[in-house]
Amino acid sequence: MNNLVFGKYIPIDSFMHRLDPRAKLIGLFLMIAAVFIPKSWWAFLMIAVVELIALLLAKIGIRMIAQSFKPMIVMMIFLLVINVLTLHTGELLFMIGSVPVHHDAIFNTLFVVVRLLLMISITTLLTATTKPLDLTLGIEWILKPLEVFRFPTHEIAMMVSIALRFIPTIIEETMRIMNAQKSRGVDFENGSLSQKITSILSLIVPLFSVAFERAYELADAMEARGYVPGAERTRYHILKFHLADYLFILICIAVFAASILSRIFL
Repeated sequence: MNNLVFGKYIPIDSFMHRLDPRAKLIGLFLMIAAVFIPKSWWAFLMIAVVELIALLLAKIGIRMIAQSFKPMIVMMIFLLVINVLTLHTGELLFMIGSVPVHHDAIFNTLFVVVRLLLMISITTLLTATTKPLDLTLGIEWILKPLEVFRFPTHEIAMMVSIALRFIPTIIEETMRIMNAQKSRGVDFENGSLSQKITSILSLIVPLFSVAFERAYELADAMEARGYVPGAERTRYHILKFHLADYLFILICIAVFAASILSRIFL
């Protein structure tokens, strides 16, 4: 858990870090939309190559991103089991006892897994290269047209930003509680399935308690610094688009368009 990158900001100097947060958010939406469109492996390969180049430009190690995929293993196995039991179309590949495993079950599982992995990579890239304040300003700018309907854009942007940044905090608290309970004799690794479930459930109450305590501390800190929801405020840091931001958005648009074309012609 200590190696997870999702939700963490990595303060280094890179091309991706210097991009405008609004450009990164627009690119994020376009890339996620592009992930859901194609039905061709060539299109997924194209998106993966673009993401790999972006990760290299962000100077984020591939191994660090791969750490975020570990919690997906259980979901992959669950999806595979469900598809094997429910999908009986396509060529019969082999038998597991009396349960037939068909081509479409494996194929559909791989499609879902690849899409999830690509989405996690895109989101992790955004949070790792964007400061919390910049992310809040970017989300607020995107939601700004909704102010016509008196939509609380700033408050929503702030909540999204805080929620993303709370992920590594909750992970850190989980590890701390697990270590404390291990020192008291709780075994999270050995034992029967029911014993493991009981051990995991013992984390829930203290974890919720710590999460609410951190939330209250954050609220008190914001109030102590004069934060008032809905109040008029000025900006010390003014966001400006540069040539690199426009090029990044154009590349994401090209990937989105290529994804649509692959759906039509492939």
